Amino acid sequence: MGRPGLVGMAARTAVVAGTATAVSGSVARHQANKDQERYEQQQYEAQQQQAAMNAAAQQAVAQQQAAAAQAAPAAPAAAAGGTDVVAELQKLAALKEQGILSDDEFAVAKAKLLG
Repeated sequence: MGRPGLVGMAARTAVVAGTATAVSGSVARHQANKDQERYEQQQYEAQQQQAAMNAAAQQAVAQQQAAAAQAAPAAPAAAAGGTDVVAELQKLAALKEQGILSDDEFAVAKAKLLG
C-alpha cells in the first residue's frame, strides 16, 4: 500500500504537467508583453528622431531662403548705383560655399560680372 496506484500516478503526472504548462504560458505571455513594450518604445524614439530631423531640415531651408532673399535685393541696388565687382564676387562665393550655387552656376555668374 506504500506505492500509489496507476490512477494516482496518472493524476499526479497530470497535475505536474498542467502546472508546467500554465507556468510556461505565463512566462511566454510576460516575455511577449515585454517585447511589445520594447518595440513600441523603439518606434516612439524613431518618430521623435524623425521629427527632429524634419524640423532641422525645415530650419536649414528657411535659413538658405532668407540668405538668398537678402542677397537678391542687394544686387539690383548695387547695379543701379554702379556695380562693385569685388563685393558681388564675394556674395557669389558665399552662396557657392553654402551650397546654394553649384560650380557651374558660380562660373556663369562670375563670367557675367567680369565680362
